[in-house]
This record gives sequence, C-alpha cells and structure tokens, in this order.
Amino acid sequence: MLNTIERSVYNSMRIGNTEDVQVILEMVGQNEKLVGVRIFHPHGVILKSSQPGEVGRPVDERDFKLYLDNKREGVFNLPGHGEVLGMVKPIYNDRQCNLCHGSKSRIIGLLNVNYSLVETRSKIVELTKLFAASTFAIIFFLSAAISIVMVRFVKKPLSRVAENMAKVEAGDLSVRMTTHGKDEIGRLILSFDSMVDRLDKAKKELEAYHFQQMERADRLASVGEMAAGIAHEIKNPLTGIAAAMTVIKDDFTEGDPRISIINEVLEQISRLDKTVNDLLFFGKPTISEPACTDMNQALKKILVFASQHRGGKNIEKQLDLEENLPPVYVDPKHIQQVFLNLFLNAVQAMANGGTLTVQSRRIVTDGKDLVQVKVTDTGQGIPPNILEKIFTPFFTTKAQGTGLGLAISHRLVEQHGGHLSVVSESGKGTTFTVELPAYGSDGECKLADAVA
Repeated sequence: MLNTIERSVYNSMRIGNTEDVQVILEMVGQNEKLVGVRIFHPHGVILKSSQPGEVGRPVDERDFKLYLDNKREGVFNLPGHGEVLGMVKPIYNDRQCNLCHGSKSRIIGLLNVNYSLVETRSKIVELTKLFAASTFAIIFFLSAAISIVMVRFVKKPLSRVAENMAKVEAGDLSVRMTTHGKDEIGRLILSFDSMVDRLDKAKKELEAYHFQQMERADRLASVGEMAAGIAHEIKNPLTGIAAAMTVIKDDFTEGDPRISIINEVLEQISRLDKTVNDLLFFGKPTISEPACTDMNQALKKILVFASQHRGGKNIEKQLDLEENLPPVYVDPKHIQQVFLNLFLNAVQAMANGGTLTVQSRRIVTDGKDLVQVKVTDTGQGIPPNILEKIFTPFFTTKAQGTGLGLAISHRLVEQHGGHLSVVSESGKGTTFTVELPAYGSDGECKLADAVA
C-alpha cells in the first residue's frame, strides 16, 4: 500500500499536479484501517494529509522520531485510535523533481502512514483462543487415545497376568494365557505360560519322586520293624551260644588247637551281636539321656578305643583340638557311638596305613555357637555315585557290613540338634564333619545336669 501511494504521488508531482496529491491522500485515507496518511517535511511540518485540517501542523512526535532514528516502522499508541503501526518512507529528490524543489536537498519529504492494529490484535486474540482450544482438544483426544491403548493393550493384559500369577501362587498350575501380539506384553505372556509349564512339569516330577520316597520310607519302616523283631529273636540264642562256647573253651587245656576255632566262633558271635544291636537300635531307638560333655575329652577316649582295632596300630593319629571349647549337652553314649563309628570307618578306609586327623573348633553360624568336629582320613576316598547314598539305611559296600552305621550316626546327630556331613575326593581321602550346638558356660551345664 505504501509503495502504491508513493508511485501515485510521484506521478502526480512529476507533472506538477500537486492538488491531485491531496486528493489521492484523502481517497486512500478513507480506508477504515488507516488512521492517517500524510507527507511531512524533513523538518517535521505536515505538507499533505488525508485529513486536511492537520496540514501545516507539526507531525506527531512518534512518527517524526521514526525518521530521526532512521527507522521505517514502529508500533505505538495514538490517543483515540489505540495501537497503530506507523511507517515512514523518504521521498528522494530525483532529477525530475529539481525543477520545483531544486537540487540542494536529497530528501524533499516523507510519506507517513498510520495503520490501525485494533482489528489485527482482535484477530490475534481470536486465533490464540482458537489455537488454545484446538491444542486442548488435540491433547484431550491424544490423552483419551493413549489411555484407551494403555488400558486395552497394557493394563488389562498385566491385570490378567497378575490374576493368573495369584492363581499359580495358590497352587493352580492349569492356568494359561493367550496372546495376539508380538510386543513386550505378548512376550511376557509367552514367558509366563512357559514358566507355568515348567512349574507344572516340576511339580509332577516332585510328586512322583515324593511318592517313591514315601513308598521307600514305608518299605524301610516295614523292614525296620521286621529287622527289630528278627534281631530280638536272635539276640537271646546268641547270648546262650556265646556262654556255652565260653564254657566249652574253659574245658580245653592250654595249647589245644580247638581253642583257636572257639575263639573264631566267639568273634563271629560278637560281630553278630553288634549287628543285632544295630538292627534293634534302628528299629527302636533308645531314649537319650543328655548330659554336659567335654567334647575334647570324649574324642580322646573314643580315639583310644578305636586304636584297639586290628588295623588301628598302623594308622598315625593327629589331634588338633581347640582349647577352652564350650561343652555340648548330649548323650555321651550316643556321641561315643557316632564318633567310634566314624573313627572305625576311617581306619578301615586306610588298610595300607595313613593318617587319621581329628579337629575340634568353635564356630558361629547364623548367629549360633556350634562345636565343630572334623574326622579326616587319607584313604582312597568315596566315589561320587556312592557318596550320595552313604547315609541311606542298609546301603553298604563292605562284605560284612549292615549299612546301618552311618545311618544311625546321622540320626543320632540330628536328634541332638546337630548336623553330619561328608566331603570326599577320590584318591585324596574323606572328611566327616559333625556340628553340635554349644551349651553356654560350664556353670550352665552343671545347672542343667543338676536339674536332670
């Protein structure tokens, strides 16, 4: 618009029609959006204007300041018109203008237009409101869409997974889920089904194994009852036979070769008696009579008994006993039976000689004071396939064994609140470890014995 006005004014002034300039400005000034259209002198006096009444007056200082600051436009408030956009464009003194204006001044006037921004601002406000409403609508639509997607494809599947997990936790392993997607939720559901399948398979295997163990325990109980009955029937005749053989032995003179035969019979009767006693104990264990026991003293005495075994003289014995070991509250006879069995097994494992090491220590496990005893031999060790069965009743690799020694020892240690374990490496020997609860101080032990 400014350029159009400039060309129109220039064409009129070029041919000397200055009155047409005023007409052009008044005609253009009829536009409602134009607050004013004028031409003012570089000194600030209005020469032509769309409002004839302001001709000869000083131009508004804000418009004049645009010229002085060498600016082409600016926004400011005019009284009665509100916010306007003021624009200023110099009219240069061309050669064709020299006839009227001379050649001294480079700028002969300035074209000034004030454009009202009231309607523009109103549209901006309307567009801002429309944009805000549109933005809110878009955000609401996206939120609703995302919520629907999250509920349908995330929340519901996860809720189903949680519900089915609760059923699995309650023991129902028949639950399964179906998925129609290959996203993370779909992979989670597939993993859940796979996990439940494995749990169901493991449960069935465990139930089958438990059933086998129950059948085995039932058979062992029956065997134990039968063995105890048979042992009870055998024990009395054995005692009579042993007494009779002793009487017969006394009738022979010293040096009679038949004495060695009778001694062999008595030895076999003693072995049978021990077997019968083991069977009786396994079938019907005796009641424990606990007392405070010094473990180090008990180990020394038991080791002396074990040394009397026929192979014990070729074995080197090493004692590594910790001093000031706390006492244990156990049945001395039962503990003697446990360690005597362990010592004899170690001696028998070293038929060609070796070292039997007995260690005692005080340890703390899970906040509990324990007395730990390790029995180590340097024999050939126990193969892995046999090691897992050594505590099973009636399992033995000895030609004359009953398979009850370690089973009884394991039971006795557990009856006293302890634990019996074994570690063995083929060709490097075996270590049995017995852990029993420590019983406070000597004073507490004496008080317990007095109460008992």
